[in-house]
Amino acid sequence: MIFKTLLSAIILASPAISSISAHGADVTTSDISPYVFPENAPAAPAAMAFALDGKTYTALADDGRRLVRYDIRTGKELATVIDVKTTRDNTISKISGYVFSPDESYVLVYDEAKPIYRRSFTASYYVYEVRHNVLSPLSKNHSEQRAPIWSPDGRMIAFTAGGNIYISKLDYQTEVAVTTDGAKNAVLNGVPDWSYEEEFDTTCSMAWAPDNSTLCYLKYDETDVPLYSFPIYQGTCNPQEEYALYPGSYSYKYPVAGAKNSVVTLHSYDVELRKTKSVGFSDARIEYIPRIEYAPSSDRLMVATLNRAQNRMEVYSVNPKSTVVKSVYVDESSTGWIDPMAYEGMKFLPEGFVVMSERSGYNHLYMYSYAGAQTRQITSGDYDVTAYYGYDTKTACHYYQAASTSPLSRVVSRVDAKGKVVNISPDNGTASASFTPAMDMCVLEYSNVTAAPVYTLVGASTGKAVRMLVDNKSYMARYPRLPRKEFFTMPSDGYTLNGYMIKPVDFDASRRYPVIMYQYSGPGSQEVRDRWRMDWDYFYASKGYIVICVDGRGTGGRGTAFKHTVYRHLGEYETIDQVNAARYAASLPYVDADRIGLFGWSYGGYEALMAASAQGAPYRAVVAVAPVTSWRYYDTIYTERYMLTPAENPDGYDEGAPINHTSNLKADLLIMHGTADDNVHLMNTLQYVSVLESKGRTCDMLLFPNMNHSIYGCGARAVVYLKMLQHFERSMR
Repeated sequence: MIFKTLLSAIILASPAISSISAHGADVTTSDISPYVFPENAPAAPAAMAFALDGKTYTALADDGRRLVRYDIRTGKELATVIDVKTTRDNTISKISGYVFSPDESYVLVYDEAKPIYRRSFTASYYVYEVRHNVLSPLSKNHSEQRAPIWSPDGRMIAFTAGGNIYISKLDYQTEVAVTTDGAKNAVLNGVPDWSYEEEFDTTCSMAWAPDNSTLCYLKYDETDVPLYSFPIYQGTCNPQEEYALYPGSYSYKYPVAGAKNSVVTLHSYDVELRKTKSVGFSDARIEYIPRIEYAPSSDRLMVATLNRAQNRMEVYSVNPKSTVVKSVYVDESSTGWIDPMAYEGMKFLPEGFVVMSERSGYNHLYMYSYAGAQTRQITSGDYDVTAYYGYDTKTACHYYQAASTSPLSRVVSRVDAKGKVVNISPDNGTASASFTPAMDMCVLEYSNVTAAPVYTLVGASTGKAVRMLVDNKSYMARYPRLPRKEFFTMPSDGYTLNGYMIKPVDFDASRRYPVIMYQYSGPGSQEVRDRWRMDWDYFYASKGYIVICVDGRGTGGRGTAFKHTVYRHLGEYETIDQVNAARYAASLPYVDADRIGLFGWSYGGYEALMAASAQGAPYRAVVAVAPVTSWRYYDTIYTERYMLTPAENPDGYDEGAPINHTSNLKADLLIMHGTADDNVHLMNTLQYVSVLESKGRTCDMLLFPNMNHSIYGCGARAVVYLKMLQHFERSMR
């Protein structure tokens, strides 16, 4: 996200928002708010940082003014590590986040973070010396810093400011500039550009050698990447008064499909000599370097690379001193793309490295030596591994999450050296885990379709509960009469699709109900899951709607063949499946076939427009929020992963663009979009509306000034779903 100034709604060609009449009752944003973000979020334990002693952890107090140490097994408060009221030399109002040094003698803290994009931010960081209660600024030369990381010995911190990398040396209280060529919208050192952050899920591009001698980093030269700008307005939520009479603008580098990317290069900085070396790769196919990380050896920097099509991943072992490069692993997809989990989930162990691969038709774990030889296939079967947590050297067990019992479930399991698998979470529902450094205990989060998440500290080797952390009983009490979410399957084009249905609490099979079809449909995504998900759909069901969601082809949890069906053809097979899902709904005896609506957000908004524009589409009304309306407008990394470039796949881009299918749109349409959406630009919506208007067509449009892709804050999310309900009420009642 970019901006926090959020709500002041502009409505074009639509009635004013206040309340609506549904079944004789006025509905307001206050009625909807408990069901949508942020009020719908269940409780979760405070983020726990497990200590080196294996017996304690730290967490922030609720008010953020203290950092407290607790006993792992009992949860008893043992000591206050930091109290912002009593620190020496400097003070901050509260702690928003913190990271201990590797030996825990220092704590890096920050407050008042300023968002850059979805994940990145700048803040004023401070170094707290635990023994002497001294709080000192991380930098005296830069008021705000970004992406700081500790050296392994805890004596140095590398960080970025203004596109350059600096190293703060705590022993000498000095600061050294590693780079000097950083410049806005030109060169970034040590931190990713917009597209890398958004699509490769990374915020830091630096790595310390285990012996502290070398700092390796990526440089992003985005000079030739096209510049994108959008206006900023005054707004009414956290108003920006400087734009009261004349709008401002925000400009950043954003490469659309087929455009030039940042030129990314790898560099090695010698801390003692203060010299930088460039690391070169001879393979001209390399376009992206999504990950760099040291193995447990200072002469072995592991570098994951991708070609532009992202169907070939090669991992290199790099000696940062000599800059010698050796290829140790290659994974190529014959049917589609390399899933991001392949590089995001890599783990580097003393014995070798663990990678994920879909080579068998399902995503599984493999162990390789640093010489490049496969030493073991860790998991196997007709199911997808969905996360890898790590390896316990004492028990020789690997821990992971998988859809091993059903595509709808996620189970946390361990597998030993002999291949014996034991589930440490229930066989059904959705579980995830966060492990202690020793891999002997984990915080297990578990939910299912009828129960909100429960957080339990469990023994990793036994799966037995040590203590309950959060049970969410009080949260569940807030929703005493919820309709039940029911799973079903249906046929489509020779495939069996998974779906769910939410019926009104007072459902009467002799009646005929209006239906809202919901979907996301993006490649690898999955909405139909046995997990807790409180949202707008439960509220709509309370107002007399049936809500149905079906995961079509391209979605995840069902192996590579099902997912890669959509390769080079985004919008084609998803549309066939969504239209068939609507026809399936219309065939049910308790559904009014003349009152079927369709909704989606982001990729779901894109697919809502595609499905509603299909020949014979059975929808009365459609709502698309922040939709892509042509893949030519979206970024290189995401789009080309599934579509290749426009030059390589022009027909796919043309056929998969909603702006090329507006003549077939028969449903009443509402589009909503944030004007400061740095992800899916407002241009997508405006160009689509322009095409409609040029054909003498109209639609309703609701804009959210200064809001990003998520459209939340100051009650905005409730406004989205109130306006959507209003649209369906008017069109389908």
